[in-house]
Amino acid sequence: MKHYTPEEKEFIQQHQHRNPAELMLQAGRYPQLPVAELVKQIQARHKAADKLPTWAANPDVVFPTAVSVEQTSSEATAAYKASLVKGKLLIDLTGGFGVDSFFFAKRFEQVVHVEQNSELSEIAGYNFKLLGAYNIKTVNSTAEDFLQAFTGRADVLYLDPARRGDRLEKVHLLQDCEPDILQLLPVLFEKADAVLLKTSPMLDIELAVEQLRSVSQVWVMALHNECKEVLYLLQPRVGNNPERHAVNLLPDGTVHLLSFQKEQEESASVSYSDPKAYLYEPNSAILKSGAYRSVASQFGLYKLHPNSHLYTADQLIPDFPGRAFFCEGIGRYQKKELLSRLPQRKANITVRNFPESVADIRKKTGIKEGGADYLFFTTDMHQKPIVVYCRKVVAASN
Repeated sequence: MKHYTPEEKEFIQQHQHRNPAELMLQAGRYPQLPVAELVKQIQARHKAADKLPTWAANPDVVFPTAVSVEQTSSEATAAYKASLVKGKLLIDLTGGFGVDSFFFAKRFEQVVHVEQNSELSEIAGYNFKLLGAYNIKTVNSTAEDFLQAFTGRADVLYLDPARRGDRLEKVHLLQDCEPDILQLLPVLFEKADAVLLKTSPMLDIELAVEQLRSVSQVWVMALHNECKEVLYLLQPRVGNNPERHAVNLLPDGTVHLLSFQKEQEESASVSYSDPKAYLYEPNSAILKSGAYRSVASQFGLYKLHPNSHLYTADQLIPDFPGRAFFCEGIGRYQKKELLSRLPQRKANITVRNFPESVADIRKKTGIKEGGADYLFFTTDMHQKPIVVYCRKVVAASN
């Protein structure tokens, strides 16, 4: 691992808000410094500024490549994840930059950070001490080799398998990730009471539950309404109906949580209606988790159509886990009618269960992005395509 001199650290601090490309063009002005290497640190700090403020705020922290920073958990998701488990010993078998390990260390007496990349392992260990996380032990090893040598028993094993193939393409299926959790499962249960697995939100949840078979709980996690990851808590000898949680972490620290079970979702009673005074769009975690009927049942809402996943009611629900809108009218998908209601020719457009994309609609109508108007192009309970004209409820939290 590169240890930076005082002059190199000063360069990083003085130029951390500069454009990296411009700095490279000016490298000749600093012949005594390894500018290319320092610019990589600045690029990584740019990536970490909002995502990892604890790391970015410490001038002595060393960063790996910007790609590694992109792939790591954010502090917000790592902190929530850590709140789900606790105990004496957690082993992070795919440690990476160490953000998850750092937050797990606040909940466990000891954390072991296992990372197969020697440089990344060294960087993580160095930063842990800088940040005061002295109860984390770093081990440079593959997950498989560590498990083979480990003779104790952990409370929790945590894995975030690498989702890159041999040609660096993105993969999502469990058997295509590294390590292969499906092959490791018997060994994992020999070494721990529980396994916490992080996967891509692109992975089908029902397929994962079926393949893993020992899932007791599932969390679909969104950050500021962008779905980031899905967590599976695996425990031996559990049933096949895990509790499911749709989690959305908001910028102000508020957490929107909706919990349900698949059987409850399938049996929930749902009524349908034309748009009423308010229109509701669930957050991305709810949509990914499949809580389409549960959200209607728990909040007393009507659906517009079985497949539209838009909801309506006559009353405002202040704590609705998603976006709320005033419904100002319903219209047809006709260019002349649309433009007559949009004198500025600007609107925010969403499509749900509609035969055309947002790009198609904008191309055909000439409506630009932005403004205070929100248009929902969808299908109603009568199987007819409609446009719902809305204004956002300002008090809504996302």
